[in-house]
Amino acid sequence: MVMAHPIGPPQSQAAPAVHHPLSGPSDRERGGDRDRDRAGPSGQAVIRHGSSWFQRKINLRPQHRGGHLITDEILKQVPEIQQFAVGLLHIQIMHTSASLALNENWDPDVRDDVENFMNKLVPENLPYQHSCEGPEDMPAHIKSLLFGSSLSIPITDGRLNLGQWQGVWLCEHRNRAGSRKLVITINGSLKDT
Repeated sequence: MVMAHPIGPPQSQAAPAVHHPLSGPSDRERGGDRDRDRAGPSGQAVIRHGSSWFQRKINLRPQHRGGHLITDEILKQVPEIQQFAVGLLHIQIMHTSASLALNENWDPDVRDDVENFMNKLVPENLPYQHSCEGPEDMPAHIKSLLFGSSLSIPITDGRLNLGQWQGVWLCEHRNRAGSRKLVITINGSLKDT
């Protein structure tokens, strides 16, 4: 069973952890077949039972400025992904000077090229008003706006449904940053046990 930080008011010890149908009767109440009806050879399926929620905060180790693959770190810190048959993983970074991206997972030159491009697009030598943490302060905030603070990735059969060459990047926009915090939220249907 998925264990997580509770969402909403605390539950009693006897209550199930985090698996809550959102609405509608249970399989037993419906008197129907198990949870899925196959829609055909397209690989699509209709999930009939309720939705489960999971949420966890994770910490990433400090990184130097640039793009860093964090897909494996997310999978390591959130093994509960494997418990979902189908769902959506949402990643939110809790900072305004770093961002998230979905991009090339194989060639590190791509991350270097993106960093070089972003440094030309958002240079440090402009007369920014907000510069209390150094010359990269305001450029870090602008880069964060351009990349974004969240990603949503489909989960299929307990795995992130990414393209062959896709990976999750932490885009660190500061020269010397501390640990970065992410909130991982999953909504979906659990695998049959």
